[in-house]
Amino acid sequence: MIKFISWLLLPLTAIAAQPTEFHFDGDVVGRAPLGFEFARTGQGPPGRWLIRAESDAPSAPNVLAQTDADETDYRFPIALTGPAWKNGRVSVKCKSVAGKVDQGCGLVLRALDADNYYVVRANALEDNVRLYHVVKGRRVQFAGWNGKVASGVWHELAIDANGDHFSVSFDGRKVIDARDQTFSGAGKFGVWTKADSIIYFDDLVAQPR
Repeated sequence: MIKFISWLLLPLTAIAAQPTEFHFDGDVVGRAPLGFEFARTGQGPPGRWLIRAESDAPSAPNVLAQTDADETDYRFPIALTGPAWKNGRVSVKCKSVAGKVDQGCGLVLRALDADNYYVVRANALEDNVRLYHVVKGRRVQFAGWNGKVASGVWHELAIDANGDHFSVSFDGRKVIDARDQTFSGAGKFGVWTKADSIIYFDDLVAQPR
């Protein structure tokens, strides 16, 4: 009986480990993409998330764009999706297009809601990558890296989570290795911006394990 049950569980495990991918090429240009919920941490108006056609998209032709340039400093538009997972890797390609207050391209994981999650972000104005936990809307940095983050070009941002261990890569290079126990369970994932950041996203891929 034990062998029989184990055999039955194998396909379920394989299904659970399948990646979730968003390349946005089947979405309608000028509209919000399907499969996401949109929210905001902090103050100010919510973001404006639209599909755009861009000739330099990593997987042409479409990208997801956050296009609202409100300059409220403590304002973080987010786009969340599922399914929820705990351990695994999530990556996205992003490009900073504009922003005077900020140019932050972020990747969210283990999100319980719009005020409780982990986020790693690359900032083209500050030339750094930072890893935060956000609890009840309050953002606290617990790890970071300083290095060139160019505006106007595509970058890849990725984070691997395994229990309380987090490994962040930027353009294929490991830049952060840290531990944090704030959120230990499963949560949704997605993308994030700050203040007046105009950011384009493509190839959002989550690989649970």
